[in-house]
Amino acid sequence: MRLPDFILENLEPILQAWEDFARTIETPGAELDSAALRDHAEQMLQAIALDLRTRQTVREQVAKAQGLAPRDERETAAETHAVTRLMAGFTIDQMVSEYRALRTSVLNQWMSQVKQGKSIDIDDMTRFHEAIDQALAESIASYSRAVEASRNVFLGILGHDLRTPLGAILLGADLLRRSKTGDARSSKVANQIYSSVQRASQIVGDLLDLTRCQMGPGIPVKKTRIDLTPLCERVVEEIRAFHPQANVVFEAKAAVAGEFDGARMEQVFSNIVSNAVTHGDNRIPVTVELDLSEHCAVFKVHNGGEPIPEDVLPFIFNPMGRFSQRSAIDHGPVEGLGLGLFIASEIVASHAGSIDVSSDLAGGTIFLVRLPIAPADS
Repeated sequence: MRLPDFILENLEPILQAWEDFARTIETPGAELDSAALRDHAEQMLQAIALDLRTRQTVREQVAKAQGLAPRDERETAAETHAVTRLMAGFTIDQMVSEYRALRTSVLNQWMSQVKQGKSIDIDDMTRFHEAIDQALAESIASYSRAVEASRNVFLGILGHDLRTPLGAILLGADLLRRSKTGDARSSKVANQIYSSVQRASQIVGDLLDLTRCQMGPGIPVKKTRIDLTPLCERVVEEIRAFHPQANVVFEAKAAVAGEFDGARMEQVFSNIVSNAVTHGDNRIPVTVELDLSEHCAVFKVHNGGEPIPEDVLPFIFNPMGRFSQRSAIDHGPVEGLGLGLFIASEIVASHAGSIDVSSDLAGGTIFLVRLPIAPADS
């Protein structure tokens, strides 16, 4: 008996086996009824049966095995199933286990036909495995996209909602630290609150920028004609005040005027210099250079100390690539998410520039940023 015929003739017992297994999965939400437990299973089985009945060349079979099968522009039942399972509280592991149970149930029931002396087409088994794997791949991809989209929306809402109370605290702390009526201790506490809230505001800003990058075409910039030299000098002065133990040497070799987003470029300078101060050896000066070369602004930061590990260097501008369970255990949560360099690289990309890094024990760590200078009338 052909497997597609068996599936269509035995839909009810196969669906009942699917439902019985799904009922054993514990989820945090309300208990699902029969229709919800069978969610899209019938459509998937019908699609699999149709696929098994469709003629397939050797080339098409190889392409499907390599995950290169033609994509349907319409959303498949497997893709929809993944989203509904996510909304019902299923983890991705639990969703995958449903396909494993479905595969076992169908094949066990079909192979029981052999014991009854009926002939079966072995090629159908290979095609069935391919069809299940295809549906599973579609579900996993859809589940992952839905999780990423919900995370981005959550980060956007969180960052937006946090800005208002942080702004109020920052304003209050600024008023207290400027007040001349308080004693020295009150002034010190006000300064600490102000610095901490500034840091928290920066983290919120980085989260919002990360969300913009993942949900849209990158970080938006508004360019105006400015000179980067005083801007960079101001950033260096702020970092010197915040890190009095560090020796930050700034050298501007030429006036660097062009079309830039001043506020965004402050982020680039601050993130890179702060990174050098934080991870460099305080006994060795951190040198910051700003120059003009071949119609490009050239920003260079050098620090000594331990080099960036070779396995981290390729992912230095990608916080997700740098994250691992091992790094979280080794360094703990105080290391932060590492969004600063990622944000800097995205801002540089929005200016059509480039950012590179080199790091070794002998030469130290060097970050080099090149930004084209647009004409004043562009």
